[in-house]
Amino acid sequence: MRLRMKGTPYKMRWRAKELSLALIILVCTTIFILTWDRSPTLTSTLPSKNQLQLSPEYRDKTVPVDPKTHVKEDISTLTRGEAVNNKEGQHVDKTHSTNTDKSSSDFEEVTIQKKEAAAKHKHSPKREETNVIESGSDSKLIAETNNVILRGNTSEQEEKSVDHQACDYRKGKWVIDDRRPLYSGHGCKQWLASMWACRMMQRQDFAFEKLRWQPKDCEMEEFEGSKFLKRMKDKTLAFVGDSLGRQQFQSLMCMITASKNSPDVLDVGKDYGLVIPPGGKRPNGWAYRFPSTNTTVLYYWSSTLCDLEPLDILNPQTEYAMHLDRPPAFLRDFLDRIDVLVLNSGHHWNRGKLKANKWIMYVGGKPNTNRRIADMGSAKNFTIHSTLKWLNSQLPTHPHLKAFYRSISPRHFVNGDWNSGGSCNNTIPMSIGKEVLQEESTDQSAASAVKGTRIALLDITALSQVRDEGHISRFSITASPGVQDCLHWCLPGVPDTWNEILFALI
Repeated sequence: MRLRMKGTPYKMRWRAKELSLALIILVCTTIFILTWDRSPTLTSTLPSKNQLQLSPEYRDKTVPVDPKTHVKEDISTLTRGEAVNNKEGQHVDKTHSTNTDKSSSDFEEVTIQKKEAAAKHKHSPKREETNVIESGSDSKLIAETNNVILRGNTSEQEEKSVDHQACDYRKGKWVIDDRRPLYSGHGCKQWLASMWACRMMQRQDFAFEKLRWQPKDCEMEEFEGSKFLKRMKDKTLAFVGDSLGRQQFQSLMCMITASKNSPDVLDVGKDYGLVIPPGGKRPNGWAYRFPSTNTTVLYYWSSTLCDLEPLDILNPQTEYAMHLDRPPAFLRDFLDRIDVLVLNSGHHWNRGKLKANKWIMYVGGKPNTNRRIADMGSAKNFTIHSTLKWLNSQLPTHPHLKAFYRSISPRHFVNGDWNSGGSCNNTIPMSIGKEVLQEESTDQSAASAVKGTRIALLDITALSQVRDEGHISRFSITASPGVQDCLHWCLPGVPDTWNEILFALI
């Protein structure tokens, strides 16, 4: 009996200790779970989300990509000095060109730009040099859109603006919508180049025109031409970039007019120096004004987003200084007149194009001798960072300007490149996936370039990556036999979505 009396308090104390320990473990576990998402130390142990993530039902499917130039290779660096399509005649508009063996759009546009640049530099003083910066390392996306300060009495329009900017348009899925497309590929002949109007080709299936991008946690504002013009009243929107930027420009013109003939729209290219140069075949861009709202939409061709200067303005065969640390002269001359600016670059950064166009890399006003910059990928990153740094420095004195850098548009060549049998024959929408779930941009180079600036990233890479059926493919009317266009898109098509997102952001 004595043993029991002595043992009972001991056991009770032991059980109390056990209960206390269990309670402590429970509290710690709860705290651990609650702080899991908030702790960078904990979340850093998770696998990287920097790769294209599809919905579970599609994760086991293989996404066909070019084995030589996977989208991430286009996005970050091109370390090989491979010649890539110096004659992209199969990809470009020949509307204003005559029969010639050199039918490359890129080459023709460069030739025009060369003549225009020669004329400019002949009558203008040497341009000042901009600050040189080092190419930054890849980093997480910081896509800063326009800051909206919430006040006590926030209007409905302001609330919608906040909702649009808070929406992560990168995440979502493609859905079928019978109200699509937003315009007719047959009817938009006033603005749409025939080489991109797949309705005018031999293609027979057009299910790809019925897809609409649905963001994951929000609704995307429905695009209407009248709403766009009202929002852009007395303003100018400018696309500056390569042929994919030109596709986005033509797409927007068709969207605004709903492919209806618009004789009242004015050609104001002369106001921006966009005229056919002597001996040229077409201007270096186009500018149109909608008189009802005094809204101007323009495109300027600058595939590498840097300044080109003829080394000998009197020699038609002159080489050109490709100033990696100077923004395009067009931006410096007309930035004051632009309210919304969309830049892009990417697919022209290869040795073949530089050689064909007689471009020589310059840094600090002299031929580049830095081997680290001479690499194609590094040269691209250096230039984009330099141009965006300059643009960001201009924003304080241009408070009306909203600036975007559009991420790269993916290629879908399979089993080769454009000149080695590469193809993109799939015509079935959503056959490689339909949903994008990643938290970060697939184009890390673009995300790095806008980091720490007030320039927003128009991130379209991942949502476009699952749309391999939307390319012009083998149906191109300008391609050489056996050559497919797995770079440019059919219009109506994927670039319309880029403009819908842009519309929501402005």
